[in-house]
Amino acid sequence: MESVLARDWRLIGRTSLLMFPIYGMGALLAPISTMVDRWIGEIYVRPGDRFVRHGMLDMVLIFTAEYLSGMWLRARGMCPWDYSGRMASINGLIRLDFAPLWFMTGLLFEQITRRKRK
Repeated sequence: MESVLARDWRLIGRTSLLMFPIYGMGALLAPISTMVDRWIGEIYVRPGDRFVRHGMLDMVLIFTAEYLSGMWLRARGMCPWDYSGRMASINGLIRLDFAPLWFMTGLLFEQITRRKRK
């Protein structure tokens, strides 16, 4: 996003190999959401309500994973991100202003990883 904001259309970025398993946990969002739907036990949920429920759940799960993995990595001196000094940062590990991004990203991860129904 920084490249886009700077109008650098090469879209150069940096990441850490440590991010692959962290982002890979996104594959668990669809099964967890399905489990929650079964636990709640509603027979019919309007699509808009399901959208909001899953988006909120995904957002909380992503924030939790980001915070806990960040704490673990920081304790070992390996955390590749630091949001310290940002307005909506919590302990420099998560940014609450990313909530809409994680809401939509979680729904996207669910769609990408959901099993095809026959």
